[in-house]
Amino acid sequence: MSSTAATTPTIPSPTMASSEGTKPKELAKPAPKQESALKSFLSGGFGGVCIVLVGHPLDLVKVRMQTGVVKGNSVFGVLGKTMRNEGIAGLYRGVSAPLLAVSPMFAVSFWGYDMGQRIVRWYDDQPVAPLSISQCVIAGGLSAIPTTALMAPSERIKCLLQVPNHPYKGFLDCTTQVLRQGGVRSLFKGTALTLMRDTPGSMAWFGVYEYAKKEMMRVQGIDPATGTLSPLAVLTAGGLAGMACWTVAIPSDVLKSRYQSAPEGTYTGLMHVYSEVMKTEGIGGFFTGIRPALIRAFPANAACFFGMEVARKALAFLD
Repeated sequence: MSSTAATTPTIPSPTMASSEGTKPKELAKPAPKQESALKSFLSGGFGGVCIVLVGHPLDLVKVRMQTGVVKGNSVFGVLGKTMRNEGIAGLYRGVSAPLLAVSPMFAVSFWGYDMGQRIVRWYDDQPVAPLSISQCVIAGGLSAIPTTALMAPSERIKCLLQVPNHPYKGFLDCTTQVLRQGGVRSLFKGTALTLMRDTPGSMAWFGVYEYAKKEMMRVQGIDPATGTLSPLAVLTAGGLAGMACWTVAIPSDVLKSRYQSAPEGTYTGLMHVYSEVMKTEGIGGFFTGIRPALIRAFPANAACFFGMEVARKALAFLD
């Protein structure tokens, strides 16, 4: 009687598999965890407070030059005149409106950018790989849509309060009078112009910031996946982003400021404002206030993005 030895199936080892020409399967890397939308919202709000505190005095100069209440003055001439006539408090005239609205407004802006990135990733079926600059630009443009809902009424009140010798006692009084005289429609006067300004402005703002960061990392040999830029580099990227934003947004901002600060009935609509500017000032009129806007843009937006990045790191536990 012959005995047959029981055979045990042999499990190929990685070495055996390799020798047979079959490579072992690599374990799939887990997809990077998506950042918290709440973190984007809160860090954007903190960045917004920073931009107002740094940039409001020059924003006041810009609006006064755009609305024609000062003529033939340089940026620093208007600043000096305001200081002499109204003191330090005069430089922050109308600051209550943007300060009260700016934190939620910038919170929504950065949240909108985060949502815009998610939409772009979904549309392009790109859940993991870093977005290109053009994709960031599109996401930036999408961020302007929800932001305008908060931006338009805030800008309306701010423009009214920044005009000298206005009849309002403050932010609440101005808001109350606007609502009493024209209702909610008057409060949202200039919404279309605000969206016209902020869509290309946001595309340039976020696009240039991401591009500047990417280039500085490349020049310095920093791995974007693991390394971080220095505070000076973040400030520089933010400042350049702000200047790019206002370079493309200033013509629409001129139209918006004049339309929102004018007494009811002065203009019938966008084309009326446009024709009046063209007739009285020509093409140059659409760039009124660009000097204070650009002078303000660098430090204010540098502070905004730096504040946002600091807050993002502090809120990393929300991811």
